[in-house]
Amino acid sequence: MTRERRLAQVFVLLADTLVDEFDLVDFLGVLAEASVELLTIDAAGLMLADDHGLLHVMASSDDQAELLELVELQHDEGPCLECFRTGQPVIDADITRWPELSAVATAGGYQSAHALPLRLRGQVIGVMNLYRSDAAPLDPDDAALGQALADMATIGLLHEREMRGYVELAGQLQHALDSRVQIEQAKGMLAGRAGLSTTDAFAAMRAYARRTGQGLTVVAHGVLEGSLQTSALLAH
Repeated sequence: MTRERRLAQVFVLLADTLVDEFDLVDFLGVLAEASVELLTIDAAGLMLADDHGLLHVMASSDDQAELLELVELQHDEGPCLECFRTGQPVIDADITRWPELSAVATAGGYQSAHALPLRLRGQVIGVMNLYRSDAAPLDPDDAALGQALADMATIGLLHEREMRGYVELAGQLQHALDSRVQIEQAKGMLAGRAGLSTTDAFAAMRAYARRTGQGLTVVAHGVLEGSLQTSALLAH
C-alpha cells in the first residue's frame, strides 16, 4: 500500500467515530501507531484531559513511549505539559530542558521529544507526543502532517461526544482508563501464557481485534475471562 493510500485510510478511520462499539483506547492506539508509520518518528503517545484539566495517558505505540508519558506526568515537566498549557506545538526543543524526561528517554534510546496539541480552535483536549531516536530536527512536513492527524482525531472525538450526548467528559475517560487496565492485564496474561514479550502480546491482541472487527477492549476481556484461546490469538 502506498503512503498516500494509507494516509487516506487513516483519515477515514479517525473521522469514523460514530460506530456502535466505539472504543476510545483503540481509537487513540490507531492514531499512535499510524503516526509512527507515516512520520519519521520512532514512537508516539497520546494523553487526554479530564474535566479538571488533568492529563491522563491513554495510548502509546509501545511500552517505552508509555513510560515516557508517565514520567512527564509524574514530574510535571516535558513537551506535552508545555504544549497542553499553551495550545501550541513544541517542536525541536532541547530535551535536556526537562532533566527527568531526558534521563529516561536517553536510557530508552530516544534523543528528542515533540508534542502536538489535540485542539479545535481554542479548545485543547489533549496532546500527542512524538519521540525520535536521534536529535535531528523534525521535518516540517512531518510536523504539519502530524498536526493534521491530531486535528482530525480531535474533530472526530468532539463530534462523537456531541452526538452521543456525553454530558461529562469524566465518564468517558473513566471508562477508557478502566479499559486500559483490562488491556494491560490481558497483555501480561497472554505474554505469560505464550512466552511472548508484552509488546508482542499486545501486537497479537491488536491484530486479532482488527481481523475480527472487534474492539481491543473486547479482545482483552476475552483473554482475561478465558473465552478467547491463546491458539486463536496466535493463529496468524
